[in-house]
Amino acid sequence: MKNFSKYIQYYKSIAAITLGLMYIAVGIKHFTDPEIFIAITPPFVYFKEAAVYFTGIIEIIGGALLLTKKYRRNGGVLIIILLLLVFPANIYLVFSQEAQAAFQGTRSDALIRLPFQIPLIFIAYWHSKKKTSRWLELFCILSFPPTIIYFLNL
Repeated sequence: MKNFSKYIQYYKSIAAITLGLMYIAVGIKHFTDPEIFIAITPPFVYFKEAAVYFTGIIEIIGGALLLTKKYRRNGGVLIIILLLLVFPANIYLVFSQEAQAAFQGTRSDALIRLPFQIPLIFIAYWHSKKKTSRWLELFCILSFPPTIIYFLNL
């Protein structure tokens, strides 16, 4: 059982590093291609460009924190906050044809994307804790590969 726990910690570290790099890459994209993110920002957000740059910075910092074991907890918490902040943009993407066109997707694509936010939140929570329940561990272990595969294919 001790070896199994060691493998889980190794897997968890690989997941954190993979996610960290993914968040950094997407955060950088907020600066290199902000138009996409501005287009999916809901109308109730007044300073769309500033919001896109702000969330890009949070994404880069959160991703960088996930890369180091010492700051992984902070990175997980920051990513949870980020995912909750940008969730309205994912909902807006479902209902706005203009946002879908900018994102180069369809409403079906947006509907498929929406539920993937849930495992990302749970996985970030998993990384924010040293010890979690076996059920959460199992959920994160099983949901990580399809979630990453989905986002890498966007």
